[in-house]
Amino acid sequence: MTVESVQPVEPRIPELREPPLAGGGVPLLGHGWKLARDPLAFMSRLRDHGDVVRLKLGPKTVYAVTTPALTGALALSPDYKIGGPLWESLEGLLGKEGVATANGSRHRRQRRTIQPAFKLDAIPAYGPIMEEEAHGLTERWTSGETIDCTSESFRIAVRIAARCLLRGDYMDERAERLCVALATVFRGMYQRMVIPLGPLYRLPLPPNREFNRALADLHLLVDEIVAERRASGQRPDDLLTALLEAKDDNGDPIGEQEIHDQVVAIVTPGSETVASTIMWLLQVLAEHPEHADKVRAEVESVTGGRPVAFEDVRRLTHTNNVVVEALRLRPAVWILTRRAITDTELGGYRIPAGADIVYSPYAIQRDARSYAGHLDFDPDRWLPERVKDVPKHAMSPFSVGNRKCPSDHFSMAQLSLITAAVATRYRLEQVPGSNDATRVGITLRPHKLLLRPVPR
Repeated sequence: MTVESVQPVEPRIPELREPPLAGGGVPLLGHGWKLARDPLAFMSRLRDHGDVVRLKLGPKTVYAVTTPALTGALALSPDYKIGGPLWESLEGLLGKEGVATANGSRHRRQRRTIQPAFKLDAIPAYGPIMEEEAHGLTERWTSGETIDCTSESFRIAVRIAARCLLRGDYMDERAERLCVALATVFRGMYQRMVIPLGPLYRLPLPPNREFNRALADLHLLVDEIVAERRASGQRPDDLLTALLEAKDDNGDPIGEQEIHDQVVAIVTPGSETVASTIMWLLQVLAEHPEHADKVRAEVESVTGGRPVAFEDVRRLTHTNNVVVEALRLRPAVWILTRRAITDTELGGYRIPAGADIVYSPYAIQRDARSYAGHLDFDPDRWLPERVKDVPKHAMSPFSVGNRKCPSDHFSMAQLSLITAAVATRYRLEQVPGSNDATRVGITLRPHKLLLRPVPR
């Protein structure tokens, strides 16, 4: 017996598998046709085919991740960066130099610049503005009139962002412009993501011209905001001042394009996602009057009958749980993408360098394997004695890791305050012509939510 013959045998590492290919693709468009036709149902069914599934979007192969554990691993792994179809479609709006689309050292520097505005101890300073806007929303409404929830939700989302983070006095006309332009831009970006036809989108066709006009107006709006601040000579302690005074890695002032892209990232996607969530919360208050009544009773028990204030939000347990449950069932951001930096593996499957990975918070958060009564609106599932039953990463409305949304506490505070203010003052009823079916684009929101406020 030789020495070599008694050496321990190293265990064989099993060869990584190729993920299964989802069925139902069609020539040229692949699975893009199904994704465009019924995207929520399509993404929700993918887990039945595996933890990781290959898709064809036009000529591209994309890897879909379908389980909470693997979406968490994807978000936390350094082997993946921001990239893929979603971010490529968003670059026309967000640019390549803003915090939303940047990677590596640029992203870390930009996070350091904006993070102070969103620290937990910075949020109370925004309280009076949030209170004023939340109560101003309810005071504008008249008993029995029809409320267009799309314009109302965008108006308050834009005004809170502008007044808190940019210290701007940006009135309703700009909110309306933003509302109209964003609807067109995000619809066009979604189409470009699921059906990547490249040069065809540059043809002077009516939908392309409409998209380009809306995109140009969005960028013009941002230029107006920055120009007004420079002309004023004012330097309030806000996020826009931090951007105007920020330095790059060499200690030089950051460029005009980066300032522009950062403001775009603050005003537009944030307003779109918050506004979409406000719409769903208004729909929830109308569809579930029992929870609206419970919110009202909770607010009155905390406030003693005075108008709800920012300082009350922390004590509004059921109200906060209503917001979280709305975020679970109707996440504004329903699809996300990443790109593999290197050859790697995920769930035992091979992921090649440069591959695009897609996953759906909507599908993850509605999965019957993670939630009992998965389609029921049940705010009590977030009570301490029940929340432990929710698998890790099965609920991440603001993402995790270094791409976690920096404005999570800011957003939750305004959403809870608006919900409390509305439910305390009104009962909401849908009116003829209202359509609360889900409109799918880059974000999810009701098609056309029309409500009637009835004073309590």
